[in-house]
Amino acid sequence: MNKIPIIFDCDPGHDDAIALIFAFAQASLDIKAVTTVAGNAGLDKTLINAKKILGLLGRRPLLAAGAAKPMFRNLVTAPQVHGESGLDGPAIPLPDYPEEKVNAVELMRRLITESPEPVTIIATGPLTNLGILFTAFPEVKKNISTISLMGGAIGAGNWTSAAEFNIYVDPEAADIVFSSGVPLVMSGLDVTTKALIMKDEIDVIRSLGGAVPVLTADLLDFYFQFYKKNGYPGAALHDPCAVACLTHPALFTGRRYHVVVETKGKHTDGMTLADLRPYSDAKPNAIVNMDIDRKEFIKVLTEACAAYPKA
Repeated sequence: MNKIPIIFDCDPGHDDAIALIFAFAQASLDIKAVTTVAGNAGLDKTLINAKKILGLLGRRPLLAAGAAKPMFRNLVTAPQVHGESGLDGPAIPLPDYPEEKVNAVELMRRLITESPEPVTIIATGPLTNLGILFTAFPEVKKNISTISLMGGAIGAGNWTSAAEFNIYVDPEAADIVFSSGVPLVMSGLDVTTKALIMKDEIDVIRSLGGAVPVLTADLLDFYFQFYKKNGYPGAALHDPCAVACLTHPALFTGRRYHVVVETKGKHTDGMTLADLRPYSDAKPNAIVNMDIDRKEFIKVLTEACAAYPKA
């Protein structure tokens, strides 16, 4: 099997952590590096959280920290969702994990430039690192196969009525990415709020036994409380969708749209606006995932957790 070379750019975050757990269990992915960005929490915390998850999984991809703030704005974080640490809930040991001496943008540039085949980027946080990368090193775009991102919404937002959190945090970076010409797969709120995991399904993962399934269930239990408080029947697995749509594309229903990012709207800042007009001549720049086979999605997530050693 030819594995897909991956750079995983993230801001862990409970759903980023679940996405990493899912991704490292996929035989079709060769995760060359994990890079971190400020988003769900500050950069110092997202880097620590990435180290904790990688240590738990026993994986050693290259690791580098990226942008500590958006390209042109002050940082917005989400402690009300993920807690003050960005990964509240179970205690996870912090391993002795070496970081690269270069930052995330330079590491991305090097890996993409040196790769003998096009690289796929999974992006589950604000797009700041990619916005900087494309601004500083636009030549790398020709060796990127796809960017599979969690962000945006064709319908309503979640951080504001118009904007989803990841795009809202750094809309200028998102605008650079959506305008880049690189093929995009967008898993926004239209699909991710359908990717719910219910309490009994979390219990099934815990019953698998072993460090990774139990930790996954503990993380989901904490994360579930936010969604329960806000009237959801389950916890929305936003970020794992950006992985699963690459490894299990049959689970998703997508549509091709031309999507732009609003950077100056008084009420619509950070909005991802899709051209839905049937007569539009705007060239689609993204596959936008709109629906998911939820039960099968939970099945493959559970199988991924079961793939880790029980010890």
